[in-house]
Amino acid sequence: MLPPVVSYQLIRKPTLAQPGPFCPVLLRASLLAWQGGQNSALQSSRTATTLPATKRDNAPGIVDWSLKTSHGVKMPSRKFEILYKEARLNLEPASSSSIVQLRVAPQSAYGRASSNRTSTDDEKGYRSRSLATASSIYHRKHHKSPRAFLWRVLENGTILSIRVADVCKQQQVVDAPLILNLRFPSAIHSSCIGFADPKDTDSLCVFVVDQSNQLYSITLRPELFRNKTTSDGGLGDACRVYSPPGFAFKHPHRLAVVNSDQFIVTMHDGGILKFDRNKTHDVHASPWKETIYNVAGWGQSLRGLVPFQRNPTVRYEKINMELTAAVSTAVVTMGLENTAFLFTICLDHRMRVWDVRTGSILYTGDILNANRDVQEGSSWNINPSQSNLIRIEEGARGECLVTTFSPVGNGEFKFWKVKANDQGSIHVADYFPGQQLIPPSPSSMDVWSMADFAVMGKTEGPELWALWKNNTSYRVHRLQIHPRNGNRCFDDGWKTVYIENSVPTVEASGPWNSIDSTEKWLDLIFFPGRFSKATLETALAVYEKGLGTYKETSSRAGKSIVESICSVLGSTAALGKSSAGGADYEQFRGTSETQWMRFWRLLLELDKQRGEALALIYDPEEEMVWTACADLLAAVRECSDMDRVYHNLSSPEKKDEDVAALVAAGLTFVEGLNDSTSQLSHAALRAELFQESSLPDSERMQLFLDRAGFWSSVGDDDIAQVTDILGQNYRTVTSRLYEDLFDLITATSDANSQELREQFTGFGRKVIVRSVQDTVELHRRILFSQLVLLVHMEFDIENEEQSPLHSRFDVGSIYRRLIGALRRLEHLRWMVKTELNIPARVAVVSGVSSPQLAKRGQEETHTVTALEGLTGHLYGLPEDSNEPLISAITDLVLDLCAPGSTTILQTCLLQCGLLKHDRPDLALELKPFADQDPFSIYIQGRVFLAHKDYDTAAYYFRRAAIGLSITMKHMDRHSSGLLDDTEWNLLNTGLPNYYSHIVSLFERQKAYSYVVEFSRLALQFVQTGAQDTASIKTEMLSRLFTASTAISHFEEAHSALLQMQDEALQRSYLRKLVEKMCETGQNKQLISLPFSGLQPKVDDILLEKCKATRDVLSGVPYHQILYAWRISHNDYRGGAAILLDRLQKLRQAGEGDKINSVNGDALDTQVTRQYLLLINALNCVPPEEAYILEDVSSEEKSTPAAPRINNGGGGGDDLDAQLEDLSKKLDVENGVDGEEEEDAALVAKMKSFLLRPAEGQAPRQLLTLADIRKNYQLELDRIVAIQNNQFGIMGEGDEDVDMMDIA
Repeated sequence: MLPPVVSYQLIRKPTLAQPGPFCPVLLRASLLAWQGGQNSALQSSRTATTLPATKRDNAPGIVDWSLKTSHGVKMPSRKFEILYKEARLNLEPASSSSIVQLRVAPQSAYGRASSNRTSTDDEKGYRSRSLATASSIYHRKHHKSPRAFLWRVLENGTILSIRVADVCKQQQVVDAPLILNLRFPSAIHSSCIGFADPKDTDSLCVFVVDQSNQLYSITLRPELFRNKTTSDGGLGDACRVYSPPGFAFKHPHRLAVVNSDQFIVTMHDGGILKFDRNKTHDVHASPWKETIYNVAGWGQSLRGLVPFQRNPTVRYEKINMELTAAVSTAVVTMGLENTAFLFTICLDHRMRVWDVRTGSILYTGDILNANRDVQEGSSWNINPSQSNLIRIEEGARGECLVTTFSPVGNGEFKFWKVKANDQGSIHVADYFPGQQLIPPSPSSMDVWSMADFAVMGKTEGPELWALWKNNTSYRVHRLQIHPRNGNRCFDDGWKTVYIENSVPTVEASGPWNSIDSTEKWLDLIFFPGRFSKATLETALAVYEKGLGTYKETSSRAGKSIVESICSVLGSTAALGKSSAGGADYEQFRGTSETQWMRFWRLLLELDKQRGEALALIYDPEEEMVWTACADLLAAVRECSDMDRVYHNLSSPEKKDEDVAALVAAGLTFVEGLNDSTSQLSHAALRAELFQESSLPDSERMQLFLDRAGFWSSVGDDDIAQVTDILGQNYRTVTSRLYEDLFDLITATSDANSQELREQFTGFGRKVIVRSVQDTVELHRRILFSQLVLLVHMEFDIENEEQSPLHSRFDVGSIYRRLIGALRRLEHLRWMVKTELNIPARVAVVSGVSSPQLAKRGQEETHTVTALEGLTGHLYGLPEDSNEPLISAITDLVLDLCAPGSTTILQTCLLQCGLLKHDRPDLALELKPFADQDPFSIYIQGRVFLAHKDYDTAAYYFRRAAIGLSITMKHMDRHSSGLLDDTEWNLLNTGLPNYYSHIVSLFERQKAYSYVVEFSRLALQFVQTGAQDTASIKTEMLSRLFTASTAISHFEEAHSALLQMQDEALQRSYLRKLVEKMCETGQNKQLISLPFSGLQPKVDDILLEKCKATRDVLSGVPYHQILYAWRISHNDYRGGAAILLDRLQKLRQAGEGDKINSVNGDALDTQVTRQYLLLINALNCVPPEEAYILEDVSSEEKSTPAAPRINNGGGGGDDLDAQLEDLSKKLDVENGVDGEEEEDAALVAKMKSFLLRPAEGQAPRQLLTLADIRKNYQLELDRIVAIQNNQFGIMGEGDEDVDMMDIA
């Protein structure tokens, strides 16, 4: 008997000095990127961008697991039925602020780690920083929130990154979005990492052994994953460092945790080192108690230290390992108290069971229960790098099911039934004696190795999941074992998980493209979750190095990654001239497309490394399967009915054969369309989805056919392929067949409409978003192909005798249902590809009031998809559902994508949320999906209002007026926080309130012309006597006046002013109106307005302004305006009075001394002109009323020499004395009866002007027309004297002496 062939798989180590296995791949990618010709880049995307697939999208929907060698030879693969799909999650956090760096120091240097980071500009830095060398998920048993923790080893083993990986949480539990990066001083052993869940405290215990043989025990509280401020002081006493003496002469290899107070480290010599926590309170005591157990006792162990007495060993990582050393371990209690059992798989292909309590070996046996020849021992040895060779599923008390895997040869599983008791005795028996379970590899010609496996306990029997790996590729298989079937327990057949490893389709560029080539590539590259930022930055750096433009000091500071990529790739193409002398756009498009294609290929090669599988994890509580990769985490979920049909088209189930044929026919037909026709068809579809049509169904389909134009590119071969599948004249196509098709995309349960038992966490929402992305693309591809095929079949048969489709069933109804389903998918597609930044919810510790922390919390934002950010709170596990998570996710996703989904996507509410987040641009993109109810129409107005498109906004507001003014008993007040209670109270309470709300919206935007329009409408519908009529009217008049004044619609403002009932408000607004009109130069319009009942107030306002004016030659000419106002209202004396005030201020300003003797008339000055206006005004009144009063300032009164207007009274200033003399004179001259009374009245009238002013007011004096004329003449004489150099001097009696007389 020949020994089996040993297949060792080497594990990639994290040391940078060792060349990684991906270097040749990157080298090949670089050669492909820089040697690719322009022609290959410009050809159809169906062939140019689907590396390494052989056809576009593996069309038509048949999953081909075949691989290619480096020489392009296709290798055969095995076919497995696909029952599951994976949703690959990008592990990049939504915000860089979510990462907390913590230094794990050997002594007491705690605190946040420094930001010393490895550069990601080269491949080594990218692999070190972004790609994990080990990863898995730990599930706690005793505490639920949080329960699952994803851990990864990064940066050459110096960082242990831990984050919460719970999919669901209780309603009141706070999410835990933070990532803890524990930075160790030296690299850690990835095989010596363990976790425990203490029963008494809600925490996570982490045990780590580094390569310097230091033991770290770290206790992490849940608050560390929720609140960033909790870790500001570092780990502190939560981290304990210990140097085990047992590590001085033994090398640790594996670590297995028993509980939070006990764990075991297996050694290189086959022994184990048990650590028990020292619970004494002595601070100087050792934190751990060590106990060493050996396979063959101390004597054998000591002999092993002597070189010439050493047993056979295996060299691994510079260490000679004994064949009894454990490579894979598992600990189980089987429900027994005070005891535990350690199962080890050793290098000698044997399983040993240890009693942890006593350290004795209870069982030793071959892991395949085989009897081997002693001479064949070395060929059965296991590679020390293997670590996943045993899994244990606990059953009833004292029982468990142990599954082992032998990697020797082709690999084989073995199941063991184990029973134990409290005394420590154990019984191990072969579960299926005499039977072999050799798992088939994914392909027969390639080298695949079993990387990991998991076992689930099901009612039918154990369910085995296996992870196969081939470099960066992996496959996940599942086998349901039926123990009751005897010798046929393994006959159920292996099922597989669909791995999303196909290259996304790149649309070809050409003159038919409606979008720019750069925009197309950006949409493809920056699709949410496709590439990490580190991958994009590394690819750009490698690309720049290839161009020779890369600089160590990057010039991209301050630029986003999008701007950097566009800048670098845009610099490689220049717009040249064609042979005809014009711009050569085709050459520019071709060059640009070539450069984008090269960058795309480089991205794909780098991204492959992220998908290297590291572990397969099974969550027994949620019944969920995960695949941990280097920089990804894949969640496995069940296939929907449509998924199963699509992914198994080559071998569908019996009941799905007809509908599978219909799906295959549609995909085959669309596959034959060229690029331009395909894109024209998609453009025609967009017109059908977003444009309302009143045409009959037959005309709509004809219009779609004309727009798409695919009839011209369909050949006889294409039609023959369809008829071969569906029969001649498509006889197998019936309405029942289409009903079966729609049943495949229809949710079978209404779970999403029920109350939620548990909500999805932020991590769980990522699973939903990724699953929706995949489902939307799949359903959209299938339904689009069915739409095109339906239209083709309808118009392909023109002869009625050949039984066309419309004679067999209602084709129009099927067409409308397809359009409706595609519309729903298009809506979801927009939501899963659109990203927005939302404020991060940062929890603040009670009592912390640091302004720096508060400011930091306000600035932090998370980047999420619109589906997650706007509707993520709606998703969770329903109250009455007991489905496992692996099925519940599929049900939820299918319901979301179904045409008749119970999850209604109310576009108006989504737009409200986007407006609330200040993204009106995204809200506008949702307009094609909006409904036509009044509130949705109103929200469209809000969207255009945010875009400052006021005309369109006003149009939608007017359309929604009637619907939002009708009173409703039960109104649904949901607006995502866009409308507050005050605004809601104005809706559905009548047109005046609705229009007043619209007025306030436009007023916030300072769109005053629309404020005027809607204020008029509000006033128009105000009903007299109704409740709150006065307040609404006052408010609208106020807003109408303010807006009219702002846009200089003064007639409108005047009209609103006259309607105001509040006198105080009216007086205030009158002042604003007068001031505004004067300041804007609307003097003529001010004088022309009637101001009914308000003229005296206008006069007072202008008079006040005139008195406050000091400089009458600059600024607003209030004196002239008041003069014009009074003259227009026939108040000539009032006009003269204000002219006199202006005359005085001109003289005080020295304008009378500014004589222009060079050019013009020297007598024409500002003062003389003012005298003429004053005289002219007083000439317009009767002579007996031709007088005015002049205020006498205190300065004039105390200083006789001060310049003032002479009153002609012989130099006297006593107006009382003058009036007394006048009265006596009238008494003497009275000689006619009746004249006495008239004279007395005249004197009384004159004396009325002599009333003493109130305290604080200046005295006044009377000026007649004659006085003013005299003063005018004196002013002229003064000017002439100055011109003739005649100046007056003062004599001894203060008498003026003329200089001419002296001469």
